[in-house]
Amino acid sequence: MGRYRIQVATGAWIFSGSFNRVQLWLVGERGEAELELQLRPARGQVEEFEQDVPQDLGPLQFVKLRKHHSLVDDAWFCDRITVQGPGALEEAAFPCYRWVQGEGLLTLPEGTARLAGNNTLDVFQKHREKELEERQQIYCWATWKEGLPMTIAAGSIDDLPSNMRFHEQKRLDYGWTVIAGLIEMALKYVYTLLSPWKRLEDFDQIFWGQKTTLAEKVHQRWQDDELFGYQFLNGTNPMLLRRSTSLPSRLVLPSGMEELQAQLEKELQKGSLFEADFILLDGIPANVIQGEQQYLAAPLVMLKMEPSGKLLPMVIQIQPPSPSCPTPPLFLPSDPPLAWLLAKSWVRSSDFHVHELQYHLLHTHLLAEVIAVATMRCLPGLHPVFKLLIPHTRYTMDINTRARNQLISDGGLFDKGWSTGGGGHVQVMRRAMAQLTYHSLCPPDDLADRGLLGIPSALYAHDALRLWEIIARYVEGIVHLFYHGDDVVRGDPELQAWCREITEGGLCQAQDRGFPVSFQSRAQLCHFLTMCIFTCSAQHAAVNTGQFDWYAWVPNAPSSMRMPPPTTKEDVTMDTVMGSLPNVWQTSLQMFATSLISQPPPDMVPLGHHQEEYFSGPEPKAVLRQFQADLGKLEKEIVARNEQLDLPYEYLKPSLIESSVAI
Repeated sequence: MGRYRIQVATGAWIFSGSFNRVQLWLVGERGEAELELQLRPARGQVEEFEQDVPQDLGPLQFVKLRKHHSLVDDAWFCDRITVQGPGALEEAAFPCYRWVQGEGLLTLPEGTARLAGNNTLDVFQKHREKELEERQQIYCWATWKEGLPMTIAAGSIDDLPSNMRFHEQKRLDYGWTVIAGLIEMALKYVYTLLSPWKRLEDFDQIFWGQKTTLAEKVHQRWQDDELFGYQFLNGTNPMLLRRSTSLPSRLVLPSGMEELQAQLEKELQKGSLFEADFILLDGIPANVIQGEQQYLAAPLVMLKMEPSGKLLPMVIQIQPPSPSCPTPPLFLPSDPPLAWLLAKSWVRSSDFHVHELQYHLLHTHLLAEVIAVATMRCLPGLHPVFKLLIPHTRYTMDINTRARNQLISDGGLFDKGWSTGGGGHVQVMRRAMAQLTYHSLCPPDDLADRGLLGIPSALYAHDALRLWEIIARYVEGIVHLFYHGDDVVRGDPELQAWCREITEGGLCQAQDRGFPVSFQSRAQLCHFLTMCIFTCSAQHAAVNTGQFDWYAWVPNAPSSMRMPPPTTKEDVTMDTVMGSLPNVWQTSLQMFATSLISQPPPDMVPLGHHQEEYFSGPEPKAVLRQFQADLGKLEKEIVARNEQLDLPYEYLKPSLIESSVAI
């Protein structure tokens, strides 16, 4: 006879506990024992009890549990179960972190990470095969739009697996945030009904409510060329700027602009000429909102880097050359102030759409969903890569399903207020998908390709590289614990299936754009896993967190333009500018939407600080502690640097990076 001490931990979320009775069994190498007691788990509690078992079970392998119900199936969220056996020096941990529903038998394996084996009689091998078979029936792929990444097969959040949905408190918090935002938006709209909307100062009428310090600075300085250039380096879209290696072929300089050409060539030779080209938007049909035609453009802006680190615009071409206009007008800082301001507004509006559709929605949200679905379909809970990645998939399927139903759906926010709505947004994402490369998702490669390494004023680039290095060390520490050589990587069938599932399945045959279809070495695996974690956490923070900072003052980043681009400079008046910028309704909608999708949620989990213990044993936990220490060191460096800056760059401060795409 031996005495076992059992601890059962229940989640802290609303409704995590259950009134139903829970029955437990212990399964060891030498036998199985049904425990006499039956639990009624309470929310947020760890219930501990001891049980005498007559036979010697040997080393524990599984805990089985069944939840009984008579009238109501009251779901229970089980965090984990730990068992201290007779004579055992350490507890055996059985991670769960999922909802227990119905009356089926749930089997939890002991939490030590294991690779797949070849022994079909191995009880753990049988368990992982059964688990994947069940998961592949639950987590199915679907096509939302042809030419875009695959998604989870769920028409609404009610169709999602319960373990992928917001917890109840998160759902309530999100719902109240939406309601509060809608009320504020309605009040702003009503407040301006009888007020004029003829001057830029009239935007102040609705620039109230919750604001950030940076949003107020943008409000004050948005017309400055210095702030215009700064946003390409450190704004909410630092992904488009690149160093020029030649003058773009689309930049047709008419006669009389020889001085500008000489200036551009001089900066080019010095290596201080940069460009941002929005050709992705060329020919995209613009939306019609409330019966009013909207407009899009595909600008090109050339900028120069001063020795001080300031990035200043030199020339803007709003539209590329076309048969009907082989020499489009070029706008310069020396032009009439309103003409130059309107040209910059066209650039900022275009940046809004490219940012939201290419670099935010596609490069982070949709890619993170592919990673999440493939992980659930191909990697069992015992796999070390599953344990490594699962904290970085939290809530991703839920928030993306909401986006497909509320944001980019027919009649969603894009259709209601933004010039790429009405179908143009899907075309933009299809073009962006065709350009999506593996390199573009890895900062060391992407920043090198864009010529942005070693620029002191490029704060996103600096912080992204530091985070990449820290995540890479963390990934390497975990991978090397379980893969002792390249041959082990090549021989892992579950890992190889996961790789193919992402590249050939979720990303629709993306191998021709550099994505791997197999892993041949530990280094290759580590690089790919670093990309996955960076994309789901740091990169999403970089392009998401600052949206309200930079977009709340709508003239700085108009979500729609209501007049065609100017073809002359002298005819631009204040009426032209105000007639081009969003109206009151569109402005209120943009402020609401950017506030909603960039607010940190109350249950935000910072990178590296998830509470779930998926790994058992001291070695993986030591690797995680070192990861947390490295992130803490970077945090201090960024805080110290930001104290010296007029515009602190905080989007990649580790404590502000959510560990998954959850908003």
